[in-house]
Amino acid sequence: MNGHPLLEARDVTVRFGGLTAVDSVSAAFAAGELVGIIGPNGAGKTTFFNALSGVVEATSGDLYAGGTRLTGAKPHRFAQQGIARTFQTPRVFGELSVAANIDFGLQFAGRQRSASWLLKDETSILNLINLRAQAALPAAAITPSQQRLLEIGMALATRPKLLLLDEVAAGLTESEVEAMAQLIRRLRDELDLTVIWIEHAVTTLLRHVERVIVLHQGRKIADGLPSQVVRNAEVIEAYLGDEMAEMV
Repeated sequence: MNGHPLLEARDVTVRFGGLTAVDSVSAAFAAGELVGIIGPNGAGKTTFFNALSGVVEATSGDLYAGGTRLTGAKPHRFAQQGIARTFQTPRVFGELSVAANIDFGLQFAGRQRSASWLLKDETSILNLINLRAQAALPAAAITPSQQRLLEIGMALATRPKLLLLDEVAAGLTESEVEAMAQLIRRLRDELDLTVIWIEHAVTTLLRHVERVIVLHQGRKIADGLPSQVVRNAEVIEAYLGDEMAEMV
């Protein structure tokens, strides 16, 4: 990696008309990190993710993947650099089988990309996300939590170096959220992935990530160990104490 971060945002700003959704945010992500991004509603989390994956073009600032400048590039260029993401609403092909959804991800990336043996084919990926028993079912027929797992599987099928997870625990029960968090850690460990994870379920996120970035009104107000960040006065104020009581 010639010493470059796997992904780096430098002073990234995203404006929609008169609204500044992301305000000059800089962040660097190293290989193998598990980083959480939190912030109150409207903090700019998803817009920042969209910029990190090329879904939205930054108004100003720069993006680099492994030292390659990706500013202004289309999403497929980000995918070529090994960046994969999920969306708040799972984007699966409902009429296709679970296995065919995974196959779509494999075809999309081109099977030539080198990857862990754990991502060898549909079956190995389905094993990894615990959906092998559902392989033949149409994706529309599996539960919402299984659809979220399937979307992670589709992202893994592109054989990424970095996985961006956008609220994968939304709408899940407490035990499903816990299982999801453990799966994410396991994927990071076993696949040597870098994971950046946005979540509204702040408590869960803080328990499982190693570093947390806090956005508020589009600005980055904290970046550090979860134990430090929850004691940061600006973070506590941003959340107005709402969720902070359960966070500390």
